[in-house]
Parts: sequence; C-alpha cells; structure tokens
Amino acid sequence: MKYNRPYATARWGTQAKDWEGGVDYHRLRAERLARAQAAIKSNGLGAVLCFNFDNIRYITGTHIGEWARDKFIRYTVCAAEGKPFLWDPAAPAKRISSPWIADQVAAGHSTMQGGLPLTMGIQADFARGIKKALVELGVDKLPIGIDVMELPMIRALEREGIEVVDGQQAMLDAREVKTADEIELLKVACAMVDAAYVDVVKAIRPGTRENELVAIVNDRLFRLGSERVECVNSVSGARGRPHCHTFSDRLIQPGDMVFLDIMHSYNGYRTCYYRTFICGEPNKYQIEAYEKASKWISASIDMIRPGVTPDEIAAVWPKAEEFGYRDEAEAFLLQYGHGVGLSLWERPIISRRYSGNTRPLKEGMVFALETWCGAEDGSGAARIEEEVVVTRNGCEIITNFPSDHLMSCGLPGCEVF
Repeated sequence: MKYNRPYATARWGTQAKDWEGGVDYHRLRAERLARAQAAIKSNGLGAVLCFNFDNIRYITGTHIGEWARDKFIRYTVCAAEGKPFLWDPAAPAKRISSPWIADQVAAGHSTMQGGLPLTMGIQADFARGIKKALVELGVDKLPIGIDVMELPMIRALEREGIEVVDGQQAMLDAREVKTADEIELLKVACAMVDAAYVDVVKAIRPGTRENELVAIVNDRLFRLGSERVECVNSVSGARGRPHCHTFSDRLIQPGDMVFLDIMHSYNGYRTCYYRTFICGEPNKYQIEAYEKASKWISASIDMIRPGVTPDEIAAVWPKAEEFGYRDEAEAFLLQYGHGVGLSLWERPIISRRYSGNTRPLKEGMVFALETWCGAEDGSGAARIEEEVVVTRNGCEIITNFPSDHLMSCGLPGCEVF
C-alpha cells in the first residue's frame, strides 16, 4: 500500500564543502543550546546537570565515542544564560577539537557507577565542584534539574544544599521539535539505512543466517560513516511470531518472512527503521499479514498533522486482542510510535498501552511509526516502520526503501536474486 503523503530525501551530502550549502554545524550547536536554555528558564530551573550522553551532546556539541555511554564519567551544567560547563575525561583534547567550549571544560569526578567505593568520598568532591560552578553562574539558590544520576551523587549534592529536581522534562521540551539541521541529519541517517537494505535483500537466500544479515548491515553503515550501530533486529520465520526483539543464528529457509529493524547514528542522529521481506514467494497468509500491517501504518500516517494527539493516532491501530496478544501490556511496542532524534523514544510516545497522552503534535517533530502483524499460519510476521517529519499540513516520510508490498528475494524468479 502506498501512502497518501510525500516522501522527503536528504538535500545535501555527508561532507561539508566550500562550494555547496549543507548542514551548518555552528548553527546546529547554537540553536540547540538556545532551545535548551529557553526550556531551563520556562521550567523554573536554575540550571540542568546532565549525565545523559544525548543531553550532553545537545547542550555542548561534544562527543567522546560510545565506549563511555554507560560509565557516568562525563557531565555538563547548563544555566538559562551563559556558556555551559563540561566535565570530560578527554578535557585536553576537547580544548583543541571543540574550541567553542575550550575555556569551559575540565576533568570530572566519578565513582563510575559505584566501581570506586563510596568510602573514598569521590561523590563529595563531585558535589563541591558542582556547587562551585552553580555559585559562579549565580544559580546555586535555585532548583537544579537532573536527568540521570547515581543515587550517592544526588545525596552528595543535597548535602551541599543544592535542591535537586527532575531536569529530563526540560531537556525533552527542548528536543521535541527539531531544527532544520537536525532534520537534514535525520534524513541522511535514513538514507544510509536505505543503502543497507539493498545489501540485505541481495543477501537473503536459503542458508543465510540472521546474524549474517546483522554483519552486512553493520559493515555497510560503518563504511558510509555511521558512528554507532546500536542494534539490528534480524528475525526470520516462526521466530517473528511472537516478536522476539533480537537476532539469532537461525538459517533462513524458503518461505520465511524476514524482518529487520536498523538502529544507527549519523552525527548523533538516529534511525529506527523496519522492513519485511520474503525468501521466495509468499503464501496467502503472509500476504494478508503484510497488507494488514501496511493498512494500519498507512492509517496512522494519514492522521498526522499539527494539533493531533498521540491518543488519536493510537486509536486507529487494532486492540491487542485483535492481533493475537493477551493485552496491551504484552503487545507494547508492536503498534507503536516514538520520537527520533539524538536518542530513540523521545517525544511523542504513541501507544494504546498508555492512554491520556493528549500533548498535541507540533510542526518539526520527527518520529517513527511501526506496526506488526503475525501470519495466521504461524509461519512468520510482517513488521513495517516509517519515520516522518510533521509539516504544516501533514507529514513527510523520510524512510524511502520500498514498503508498498512484500518484496520477494533469494530464489530464482523472485524480484531480487
């Protein structure tokens, strides 16, 4: 089924050039910081203290690679006015590579999620450093928003007289509507997945294993310039019903439905992008499953425009019992929508499981919509996902690999062989 919405492609290449416009990274950093500071002010905070890697990148325009994502060794303080301050284990390198923050970076203190014993008192050193920064910014008497942090570090801040409150909502406020440069980066990230799916359909054939498809996708994306391939779900045959949400070493066989979800990051901007294929020719149950999943996602795409609520979009999807699940809790993520940006599952979240989500869509939001339907004969399932940009009058689709029918591949006589 083809959608009643236009497709949108990346306008520029992946490299900055002197002779052609493209992503303006200086503007990207400036606009993100301005939005973060506006959200801090509107939420009544003195500052935010962020450990979340994506919030740090949004505020400071810096990165250190994915190895440090779960170690809690980087953090930033950002007030409603002035420059943010970054604590980073590669502070000397940042002064060279990131000149916009060169005079506002230092090495930090961390227990590394408790790897260093609390008896060493590192959390107290950390808190004193934060207090000093807040005093210099003139916001030490105001509430300080935190996104994620170790509990002993929070307690240490409180002992310094710092009022700690939720700061993640302020950061989500800042990040929910994307700038023009962010949207372009998201389009490029999707274009890279378009290319990876070409390699996938050529590789699907009897005897190929699910994990081999994962390897092929990783290879293509890293060659194209991806900085992180977070996950590739590769699921074939009966493993797709119910959805297991991970890949294995299963051999693909004739008649298998095969679906993949490709999640990667280009310059920080992510994708979540399912497609489903068939090894050989589909039977009637597999065609019916694909057409149902296609009908459901098309209905949700047709709903999108500014002012519509997540609840209204979720209402066009079937109830859990209608597609073979016990309840909405167990069916969660199968008919689903989520914001996409520097991280996955930003605003908006669209699901029948969580009703009461009446915050309206805004122009410039970017999110993914995904549907699932199992084949009645138990032979597999269809999974389709599209990423969209909310426009003034509707939306544009930025995931451009064909999804209008169940593409057959892998055997003589198929579309792709």
